[in-house]
Amino acid sequence: MAKRVLIVGGVAGGASAAARLRRLDEKAVIIIFERGPDVSFANCGLPYYLGGEIKDRGKLLVQTPQKLAANLNLDVRVRSEVVAILRDKKAIRVRDLQTNAIYEENYDNLILAPGAAPLVPPIPGIEKPGIFSLRNLVDTDRIHSWVQNQQGKKAVVMGGGFIGLEMAEQLEKRGLGVALVQRSGQVLDPFDPEMISPIHQELAAKGIDLRLNRQVIRIDDAPPKEKVLKVVLDDGSGIEADVVILGIGVKPESHLASDAKLEVNPRGAIKVDDHLRTSDPFIYAIGDAIEVKDPVTGNQTQVPLAGPANRQGRIVADNIAGKPTSYRGTLGTAILRVFDYTAACTGASAKTLSKAGIPFKTVYLHPNSHAGYYPGAHPLSMKVLFSPKDGKILGAQAVGKDGADKRIDVIAASIHHGGTMDDLVDYELCYAPPFGSAKDPVNIAGMAIQNNINQLVEIVHWSEVEGRVKNGSKLLDVREPKEVEAGMIPGALNIPLPQLRSRLNEIDSSSDWIVYCQSGQRSYNACRILSQHGYRCCNLSGAYKTYSAAKNTGI
Repeated sequence: MAKRVLIVGGVAGGASAAARLRRLDEKAVIIIFERGPDVSFANCGLPYYLGGEIKDRGKLLVQTPQKLAANLNLDVRVRSEVVAILRDKKAIRVRDLQTNAIYEENYDNLILAPGAAPLVPPIPGIEKPGIFSLRNLVDTDRIHSWVQNQQGKKAVVMGGGFIGLEMAEQLEKRGLGVALVQRSGQVLDPFDPEMISPIHQELAAKGIDLRLNRQVIRIDDAPPKEKVLKVVLDDGSGIEADVVILGIGVKPESHLASDAKLEVNPRGAIKVDDHLRTSDPFIYAIGDAIEVKDPVTGNQTQVPLAGPANRQGRIVADNIAGKPTSYRGTLGTAILRVFDYTAACTGASAKTLSKAGIPFKTVYLHPNSHAGYYPGAHPLSMKVLFSPKDGKILGAQAVGKDGADKRIDVIAASIHHGGTMDDLVDYELCYAPPFGSAKDPVNIAGMAIQNNINQLVEIVHWSEVEGRVKNGSKLLDVREPKEVEAGMIPGALNIPLPQLRSRLNEIDSSSDWIVYCQSGQRSYNACRILSQHGYRCCNLSGAYKTYSAAKNTGI
């Protein structure tokens, strides 16, 4: 008898599960239920359609019900809302949203892929026209139509996460003046604060009115202007807007699971085992609605990303088809374009590791995106976190105009396989002058970690400088005088690296020295010179670039 598999939700996880299962089982009855009108669309592309970079709306439709039926023999039922799971009967209850008819369907296995819903803050005025969340094509059409009909000139984006920044960028590209309100002191909370300074500067350079450490407390009308809103912040200021976009985060849409007494965590995410099976052995769950393991910390977390959802769909299909497969967890590898800059990350941040009580060390580096002598090279800011015990890589972040993506992809693969500093050093990566360097930034990161663990140099970080100076350490700047004129750490002694050996007599041998340059390479060389002449010294990791970036962020 053919196996009946019902899937609640399409898009990334549900559609992937259905397609994989059909390829494994030609006879299975596979039915997808989707509450909206579109079963499989590129939700990550929605902001770029709104901004005009994607001009053809049809390009966002990855699959249609008709194509899925013809190519994969899938029964796709759009505008069909699953309203209950009847576990005792192994059935679901469905409402046809076009006819309002209620019916039931039995299953052998049920896959829950309901996704996550945008958070809507409980503030006065949040229900007013012109205020939107962005989740699907219907939302996209509403925003597109509103801005076009209103001939909007001003927008407020609430939230500085991935969606918030993408929307701020795209609305600016569409010609609107944009204000972005962020509750914390930085955008992109998955990153550590000092890494985000270039993004803050880029937003300001592009005219985005960035309001950090601010909250929206209410949204008023702005008379006498018809249909214009006034977004009021907790400092009493107000921002006029023709449109307001909510980008403050998402919550798992798990009410079906909780109503059916499946286990969920305190934040509402559905609990699953390594095979993505819920507390009911016949029900699986995938995507933004589930709790997953963080492979670095070992803790449970929630990571709403399309890549993991697709992999989870494939794994569930394998398990249902009798091919036992485990899900290893979600690193949270993510990337974002903010105008001319790219920010990418993988694994744990310093904030996450500190909260989990996991010992770690950090190296900062500022290599070029490709060979510096080849035109078009851009500096790349990188942060790599590692275990002080064995150099195991725990996380990485990169920000720059070019090259962040491939470096973080390589490090993500390394973390996935338990890679260490030695692996980063040994990786043989593509090199030609337009694309990289003979020593890739990934290799250089591994070398910097090796130098620290093998005690060739002690590392000090920007956050430690002030405390060490108060305790008697002195600062040595080994940059050239023209670099120093552009900015320096107060109180530093400047001796350019080429002059260091001939001017050792100017350096107090009884003091501890913090040595820095612009990016860290020259100061490392200086530390090697000094230490072999009997001086006590440490290298400021990331050097003046990281120090100044952190100070500009205000942390």
